[in-house]
Amino acid sequence: MIDIKQVRADFPILNQQVNGEKLVYFDNAATSQTPLPVLNTICQYYLKENANVHRGVHTLAERATEHYERVRQQVADFIHAASSNEIIFTRSTTESLNDIARGLGDNILQPGDEIVISIMEHHSNLVPWQELAARTGAKLKYIELDNHQELDLNSATEQITPKTKIVAVTAASNVLGTINPIKQIVQLAHHAHAWVVVDAAQYVGHHVVDVQDWDADFVAFSGHKMLGPTGIGVLYGKQDLLNIMHPVQFGGEMIEDVTRQRTTFKKSPLGFEAGTPNISGAVGLGAAIDYLNKVGIKNIEKREQSLANYLLPHLQKIDHLTLYGPQDHHTGVFAFNLDGLHPHDVATGLDLEGVAVRAGHHCAQPLMHTLGVTATARASLAFYNTKEECDQFIQSLVAVKEFFSNGLG
Repeated sequence: MIDIKQVRADFPILNQQVNGEKLVYFDNAATSQTPLPVLNTICQYYLKENANVHRGVHTLAERATEHYERVRQQVADFIHAASSNEIIFTRSTTESLNDIARGLGDNILQPGDEIVISIMEHHSNLVPWQELAARTGAKLKYIELDNHQELDLNSATEQITPKTKIVAVTAASNVLGTINPIKQIVQLAHHAHAWVVVDAAQYVGHHVVDVQDWDADFVAFSGHKMLGPTGIGVLYGKQDLLNIMHPVQFGGEMIEDVTRQRTTFKKSPLGFEAGTPNISGAVGLGAAIDYLNKVGIKNIEKREQSLANYLLPHLQKIDHLTLYGPQDHHTGVFAFNLDGLHPHDVATGLDLEGVAVRAGHHCAQPLMHTLGVTATARASLAFYNTKEECDQFIQSLVAVKEFFSNGLG
């Protein structure tokens, strides 16, 4: 069980008014809020440990290095990786995915090869593969949606062929409120001798992750979507694949030896972490993992599903509201439109009521085109949200709808 009062006390940002109304923060899919224990850990790092890592032999440098590498092991344990050497720190999910496309894709793809992604992908897991296909002459193919606006496994079976070299899919949609069957996709891809890249930005921190159980070849995610700071991301890769992947950034710390004409690089993970890393970001990520483990991922999953189950029928009862994704279940992500209203107007109206939601194409324009819209509004929940906030959101949404329908806008 989650002590919601204690949890809420750890997030003082939630205890404020916006436009004279109690804040309801329903933009968690964009970025989660950061609890006090994480903020305090980052502060203590700067107060007591701040130094560059892997370079100095003085006490502060050794403290910083030990802390930085301890977090690497924390991440490995959190996602059940086989070794901390399979954990590379990056700036973001986006950078992690670009590193794979550049460091592996550029070296293995040839004209006529295939890259398969889903139509629901965030641009971060779409544009790098478009660019890779353009550079190498490979063909980019899409897994489509089924009638419930979930990933169509029949389409996946059709699209993944012996020519497929990379399959890249999201573990959970940032628009549709769906969770994809990663294990089945991995099995299909591996049967075709393709490698699988999983964008887990919307999944890690909400559900238990076991990369070895998935058997995914690469997994990418970001700290700021799992209670951590911005500017820190993770790239997990199987050790044998990291051994053949080439670094795409070059500079200090990641080298083994440099002569006038030649450079050799360290093995994973340091060989992929050029320059001074985001040390405080990694420290904050470790504290976020500590917090998530303390609350309990299964408890978080259960609470968020309870909130989603509570909110779903309330949204479905609103006349002239279109809800995207499956209609009988949802993660805590709800994309919707009100007939005749632009999503930006809906979001602005909700903000005047103190409710923070997202509006736009959510970095998923091909998905928007598939849905037949240019944009949606999106409410996204976290475990620190409450049913009372869901009620306030619904009441505010109805008020916004009535305001515009009465012609007052």
